[in-house]
Amino acid sequence: MAKKQTAGRERLGAFAPQFAAFNDDVLFGEVWSRENEMSAHDRSLITIAALISTGNTEQLGDHLRIGKGNGITREEIVEEITQLAFYTGWPKAWSAFNRAKEVWGEPEEPGGETSGAE
Repeated sequence: MAKKQTAGRERLGAFAPQFAAFNDDVLFGEVWSRENEMSAHDRSLITIAALISTGNTEQLGDHLRIGKGNGITREEIVEEITQLAFYTGWPKAWSAFNRAKEVWGEPEEPGGETSGAE
């Protein structure tokens, strides 16, 4: 089961308390917790695709981290973003790849170095 989400209250609670409550209690508390209907892994893949498709990169980093915690692998996120590139646009995919690299890091090259290292 997904851990209790409190980001709404932590980030917006004083400014927009009702919105923060909807975020934490309804979206994450009721919808995301229905893992018998859909796994958190799959919900993360869908959410990430929606954020990339609509160009909402401000929340993308958080959802990439949540997705990684829900078991999305580097290989899966690369495939997802590559697939989306052809439907949502190259610049959105490029931006998403940059955010994903921040979460998953650079893959290691043979010999222990990361690719792109100078």
